[in-house]
Amino acid sequence: MAKGQEQAAPDAVLTRIGQVAMLHHAGDREEARLRFLNLWAEIGEHGDPLHRCTLAHYLADTQDDPGDELAWDLRALSAAEELADGGWADGAGDGGEGGRLAARALYPSLHLNLAADYDRLGHREAARLHLRRARTAAGALAFDRYGEGVRAAIDRLARRLADAGPTGEAGPPTDGPERPDGWWGPPRQRP
Repeated sequence: MAKGQEQAAPDAVLTRIGQVAMLHHAGDREEARLRFLNLWAEIGEHGDPLHRCTLAHYLADTQDDPGDELAWDLRALSAAEELADGGWADGAGDGGEGGRLAARALYPSLHLNLAADYDRLGHREAARLHLRRARTAAGALAFDRYGEGVRAAIDRLARRLADAGPTGEAGPPTDGPERPDGWWGPPRQRP
């Protein structure tokens, strides 16, 4: 197969991740978590950083414990940083511009998710730090449905954190999508 054709071929791992994400969005959280964990075992801690970042980003959504959600989101950010540094020599994390572009597109959502995680855990200063990073990184997003959704979620969390003040006391947000546990969060979509 020619080199150009190889690059145009779909990434089988990302396709599998997307299929499990659809299962999760359809409401089967437990099965999605199990399948995501099986994929994580296949990819491993040293696999393609784009795969690890995407998978950890989605795995965070399937966690019941906010601390576990934070741990997966931190793994996703770590893999994105590896991608951005160009320290990978295969796949989309080709160590060049492709990896840096992929990381740039992921940063707004990754930092937004971390801000939301820290907010849920009561760590307001860490939440505000990641919210600032999300807002800064959002400049790289297109003005499409995904980009607008991330920007809107950043604005919602900013209002929540501003309403919470330094003590963190605030009521539930009044706008935005709600999760079954009553907490809203950023849109989780494949970049």
